Amino acid sequence: MERRTLVTGGAGFLGSHLCDRLVARGDDVLCVDNFFTGSKRNVAHLGGQSRFELMRHDVTFPLYVEVDRIFNLACPASPVHYQFDPVQTTKTSVHGAINMLGLAKRVRARILQASTSEVYGDPEVHPQTESYWGRVNCIGPRSCYDEGKRCAETLFFDYQRQHDLDIKVIRIFNTYGPRMHPNDGRVVSNFIVQALRGEDITIYGDGQQTRSFCYVDDLIDGMLRMMDTDKGIYGPVNLGNPGEFTMLELAERVLHLVGSRSKIVYRPLPQDDPRQRKPDIGLARERLGWEPKVALEDGLRETVAYFRRLLAA
Repeated sequence: MERRTLVTGGAGFLGSHLCDRLVARGDDVLCVDNFFTGSKRNVAHLGGQSRFELMRHDVTFPLYVEVDRIFNLACPASPVHYQFDPVQTTKTSVHGAINMLGLAKRVRARILQASTSEVYGDPEVHPQTESYWGRVNCIGPRSCYDEGKRCAETLFFDYQRQHDLDIKVIRIFNTYGPRMHPNDGRVVSNFIVQALRGEDITIYGDGQQTRSFCYVDDLIDGMLRMMDTDKGIYGPVNLGNPGEFTMLELAERVLHLVGSRSKIVYRPLPQDDPRQRKPDIGLARERLGWEPKVALEDGLRETVAYFRRLLAA
């Protein structure tokens, strides 16, 4: 059966990799993006494919199309971008969710929400399980993203309860790989670009705060598995790599891979920056038969190669 699949935020880092996989497996893909952080370059190679269509559209406005499945990924995901226009960030999460849920309700489509580990805030529970309600500052500079995503989850579950909508919710932990935006302020892209340019590597705080890094191919695999689960499995399900690394360890690995002589410099920690982040993926293992396979060293090598080509162009 031919499947018509809508991907919002489809020209972004994650969205473009998802579009690749969907087209490859035979879906008719409608990629929607307003190109605030997404780029036509990320999906240019799909332009000649009969199964791929690109549409400029902002999800804060309704969309009237006929589709079978919806992946809702639209939202700037790095602090640099989501803090640029925080009101619009909240609108993208909340109005975007309302519009996509409304579309799913009208055409009776299955819909997946790309939520985030940021719903856990600066956690008191470690590692973070899906049952943990989080510790989020609702009036801080990160709130537009954290609370916007939390509200989107609320809407998804209310649409499920009220309208029997076929929903799926995943919580994405730090993901990296080719097609990351070079100026998105995220730690992996920051470190790699700084190392390749021979600039100082900037670490915020003492470098002992931790993150878990999932390679993009692993993440997309988990996302597709979640979308393909039976009706009644709603989530939320954590998707991420439980390997935990300090910022200092990450910086040293990047310097080694790049062969850079950049120095490490320290800056003050931003407000509400989580001290630790690590997913408990027991539910993903049990429900999806999923766990990440790509080691940090291997994933970083691919990402460094991508940025080397990008900066040389």
